[in-house]
Amino acid sequence: MSLIEFERVSKTFKQGAGAKLLLGHVQDRLRRTERNLFYALRNVSFRVEKGESLAVIGRNGAGKSTLLGLVAGLSDPNEGRVTVNGRVAALLELGSGFHWDLTGVENLWLNAALLGLTRKRTEEIFDSIVEFSGISDFIFQPLRTYSTGMVMRLAFAIAVHVDPDILIIDEVLAVGDAAFYTKCLDKIMEFRHAGKTLLFVSHSGAMLTTLCDRALWLDQGQVMADGLIADVAPLYEGHAATPVGA
Repeated sequence: MSLIEFERVSKTFKQGAGAKLLLGHVQDRLRRTERNLFYALRNVSFRVEKGESLAVIGRNGAGKSTLLGLVAGLSDPNEGRVTVNGRVAALLELGSGFHWDLTGVENLWLNAALLGLTRKRTEEIFDSIVEFSGISDFIFQPLRTYSTGMVMRLAFAIAVHVDPDILIIDEVLAVGDAAFYTKCLDKIMEFRHAGKTLLFVSHSGAMLTTLCDRALWLDQGQVMADGLIADVAPLYEGHAATPVGA
């Protein structure tokens, strides 16, 4: 059984959805047209099996973050079906799922609960999360006083300690310092060796090649290639080197 399956998935967003009079909204409803729709994803199909590590690659705006958001359950597709089996821990937009007025401790408890952990299990791993994050001196301070690197430390520490079946990472490791970055990579490799599944977005080709065996290349919301990262990455890099519109 696949842990993740996309079947002919499309995700659209409405363009030009600013403030309008009531008449304008009624007219939009009556106009059954795609003219005002932006397809972030269009007819995307793929599967991810248990233990696979998938790099999602593409230019900015290609649909990578939209795809990860669908896997994380942050939104639903407009067309097609997304099936996810197992617990998902997602590191997407920095600070997503956190409340800036709550302390690090309160955010830790809140996120663990959102990820399905019982109070007892959270108590058992609490000290390990704080120790791994390296921000014990600030854990009782409001998150609004944290640097971006400290927020990332806490988010990553929570995500990898809730024992997810699927770990999603979208670029956020780029804000960490070198020592913690290395610590994160070691933890991700440990995660992989345990047979867990990884979805990873990064503009660092070296990192993707180290952490992932397979790549899914998106361009303008469509799948351009899906296969071994050693085969797909050069195709994307050649395309990325070509100016848009050339």
